[in-house]
Amino acid sequence: MSVRLKLTLSYAGVIVLTGVLMLAVVWVFLLRYVPDGVWLEWPDQAGRPGAPFVPNRSDLERAFAPRAATMMAFLLVFGLVGGWILAGRMLAPLTKITEATRTAATGSLSHRIALDGPGDEFRELADGFDDMLAKLESQVAEQQRFAANASHELRTPLAITQTLLDVAANDPNRDVDELLGRLRLINSRAIDLTEALLVLSRADQRSFAREQVDLSLVTEEAVETLLPLAEQRGVQIETSGDPASVSGSPALLLQVATNLIHNAIVHNLPEGGTVSVTVATGERSVVLTVANTGEKLSRELVATLTEPFQRGTQRIHGDHAGVGLGLAIVKSITRAHDGNLAVLARPGGGLRVSVELPRDS
Repeated sequence: MSVRLKLTLSYAGVIVLTGVLMLAVVWVFLLRYVPDGVWLEWPDQAGRPGAPFVPNRSDLERAFAPRAATMMAFLLVFGLVGGWILAGRMLAPLTKITEATRTAATGSLSHRIALDGPGDEFRELADGFDDMLAKLESQVAEQQRFAANASHELRTPLAITQTLLDVAANDPNRDVDELLGRLRLINSRAIDLTEALLVLSRADQRSFAREQVDLSLVTEEAVETLLPLAEQRGVQIETSGDPASVSGSPALLLQVATNLIHNAIVHNLPEGGTVSVTVATGERSVVLTVANTGEKLSRELVATLTEPFQRGTQRIHGDHAGVGLGLAIVKSITRAHDGNLAVLARPGGGLRVSVELPRDS
C-alpha cells in the first residue's frame, strides 16, 4: 500500500474508533440505567387507560441501533474521503521531492525543489536535499574541471617527450646527453604531477588513519627540509609556535606544511624576502599561518589560488617549479581533517595562508 492509502486508512480508523468509543460511553453510562419493566401507561383519546407502553432498554436499543449504524457508516465514508484528501495535501511536498530525486538520478544536478510553506519536517527535508544537490553540483563541476586540467597537464610532458624523440630520430648528430637531460627533467615533472594527483585523491577520499600529531613538530620538520632552498634564494624564514596537538595523518599534515612553506619561498621577492611561519594554539583549534613577502596580489587572483594547476601570477620555471597543485592539495587535506583554509593577500605584498584544524582533546 502507498503511504497515502495507509494514512487514509489510519485517519478513517481513528474516526471510526472514536465513534465506537462514544457509543460505548452511551451504553455504559446511559442505557444500562434504563429499566426493563413497565414504568408508564399512556391513556387513549377518551382519557381511559390504554395499553401499556414499555419504553425499556430493548426499545431504546431498537430505536438507537439503526441510527448508530447509519452514523458509523457515515463516519467511515467521511474518514476515508477526508483522510484521502488530507493525506494527499500533506504528502504533496513528497511528490516534489521525489520528482527532484528522479531528475538528479538522470545526472541533472541544477534542479532545486525550493519548497514554500512553513518550516516543518518536509521543508527541512527539501532544504537539506537542495543543499546536497548544490554541494554535489559544485563537487562534480570541480572534478570535471580538475580532470580536464589534469589531462592537459599530463599530456604536455608526453607531447614534449614525443617531439624530442622525433627530432632526435631525424637528427643523428644531436647531442645525446642534452636529450637525455631534457627527457629526465620532463619525466621528473610528470612523476611529480602524478604523485601530487595521488596525494590529492587520497586526501579527497579520506583514506588515512588518524593519530595524535604535534603540528609544531611537523612544521619544524618542513622548515628544516626547505631551509637549503630558502638560503639558495636568499629568503629568511622566521618561525614561532607552541606545542599544538591535532588528530590526523602525520604524512598529510607534513605535506600541508611543506607545500605552504615551499610556495612562500618560491613566490617571494627576488632577494631578501622573508617567510613567517607560526603555530598558534587556541581553546578549540590550532592555526598554522605562513606569510611571505612578495608582489601585491589582487583579490580576484587570490580567490583562484586554491584551484588546481594555478601557479600565482605566472607559471614558475626552474628547478623548483611546482605542478600547480600545492594549495589545492592543502585545501583538500585541510578539508579532510575537518579544518578551514584562509588565503589572504597582504597589504604590503605577498600572501598569508592560515590552516585552522580542530584541537585534539
